[in-house]
Amino acid sequence: MKKQVLIVDDEPDLRSLLSITMSRMNLKCFEAENIERAKKLLLSQKFDLCLTDMRLPDGDGLDLVDHIQQHYADLPVAVITAYGNVETAVRALRFGAFDFIAKPVKLETLRKIAEAALNIPKLGAQPSVVPMAEKLLGNSASMQSLREMISKVARSQSPVYIQGSTGTGKELVARLIHELSGRKEAPWVPVNCGAIPSELMESEFFGHKKGSFTGAHQDTAGLFEVASGGTLFLDEIAELPMSMQVKLLRSIQERKIKPVGSTKEFPVDVRILCATHTNLLERVRAGKFRNDLFYRLNVIELNVPDLNNRREDIPLLTDKILTQLNNNSNQEEKSLAPGSLEILYRHNYLGNIRELENILERAFTLCDRNIIKPEDIILQDSFPLADQAKNYEPGSVPLDDHLAEIERVALIEAIEKSNGNKTAAATLLGMSFRSMRYKLKKYKL
Repeated sequence: MKKQVLIVDDEPDLRSLLSITMSRMNLKCFEAENIERAKKLLLSQKFDLCLTDMRLPDGDGLDLVDHIQQHYADLPVAVITAYGNVETAVRALRFGAFDFIAKPVKLETLRKIAEAALNIPKLGAQPSVVPMAEKLLGNSASMQSLREMISKVARSQSPVYIQGSTGTGKELVARLIHELSGRKEAPWVPVNCGAIPSELMESEFFGHKKGSFTGAHQDTAGLFEVASGGTLFLDEIAELPMSMQVKLLRSIQERKIKPVGSTKEFPVDVRILCATHTNLLERVRAGKFRNDLFYRLNVIELNVPDLNNRREDIPLLTDKILTQLNNNSNQEEKSLAPGSLEILYRHNYLGNIRELENILERAFTLCDRNIIKPEDIILQDSFPLADQAKNYEPGSVPLDDHLAEIERVALIEAIEKSNGNKTAAATLLGMSFRSMRYKLKKYKL
C-alpha cells in the first residue's frame, strides 16, 4: 500500500507541483486548500506526511501543526515558509514541525525532507538500537523526563542544544537522538569545537580546494560534507570564535557551504546537534556568542542533570560500571561491599558520571580481593594538592596514581577558574595549549 501525503496550500499551482513531486516518489497525495479541509481529510484518511504552507485563508499554518501534534502525534509535518524568514521557521520547529521548506521550493530539498520524514520510526515501535533505558541509565524523574524528550526530538529535524556539566553524558544524549531518528543509517559525525585550531576551523568545517593554502595538496571534504544526510554533533560549541560563528550561522540558514578556495556553494543536508558545559545564554549576554546563532541552534534545549541531583541512580550506574569492568578483566569477578556503596552515594561529584567511572576503575585496579571495601575507595577530594601533601600518608597509594590525581585536580580547578576557557587555563598552569589538550584527553576531562 502506498504511503499517503497531505498537501495543504491555497495556491493551486504550488499544490500541483508538490503533488507531482510526491507522486514521483510513489506516494499517494491528497490536497487541501485550507485548514478546515485539511482537518476533514485527517479524520477520513491516515497520512504518513503533511506539507503545509504557513499562510492559509482560514488561519496560520502553526495552528494546523499544533492540531496535528495534539491529535496525530505520529504524523510528521513540514511547513513551507517565505524565503529568508528564519524566525517563522524556528517558531514552526518549536511548535513541533518536523522541518521547514523555504520558498521558492527546491524539489531536491523537498524530496530529501520527505525521505527523512518517512523513515522516522512510528511512536511505540521497537527501535533498532539498544533501548534507551539500557544506554541512558537512571530511574530518577529527571532521567525519565530526559528519555521522553529524546524520543520526541528524535522525530524532527530541529537543531537541539544540549546543556550539561562536564561528564554528564551530553554526547551519549546526542548519539541517541541520531540513532532514534530517520537519519540513523546516515553518518554520525561528532566534533569537539575546542580541539580545532582557529586558523584551520573553516577548512575543517567546509573543506577546501587543492592549492587554496599552503599544504592543500588535494580537494578535501569538510565535516558538513562528510555528515551530509546524517547528523553533525558540535561539542563545546561555545569555543567557536566569532568569525566562525558568522559562517556557521549562514551555512545552517542557507543549507549550503562553500569550501575554502572555491567560488561556488553547494547544498548539504545535515542535522545540527550541539552541546556545551557552559551557560551559552550567559556567553551571549557577555558578547562572546552571537545572539542570532544561539537563537538558531537553541530551537529545542535539553538539560542533562548532574549526578549530584539524581543520587538515587548511583547504585544502578555503579552496578553497570562494575559489570563492564568485570567483563573487560581477566581477574576474579569483583563486587562492592555495602559500606563502599554508601561512600559513593554520599560523595560530591564534580566530574559527574565520568568521575564515578574513574573512582570505580581505580578501586577495581588497586583492590587485590574480590570485594571492594571502603578503604579501597579513593575519592578525588581525598587527594591533596601540593600545599597539602605534608598531611598525606606516604605509601597508602602508588606514587604514579597520587601524582596523576594531583595533576587531574589542578586541571579541573584551572578550567573552572577560567570559566571553561582552555587557553586561559593553560596560561594559569604555565603550559602550552597543545599540552593542555593532551592532558585533558589523557584524563578524559
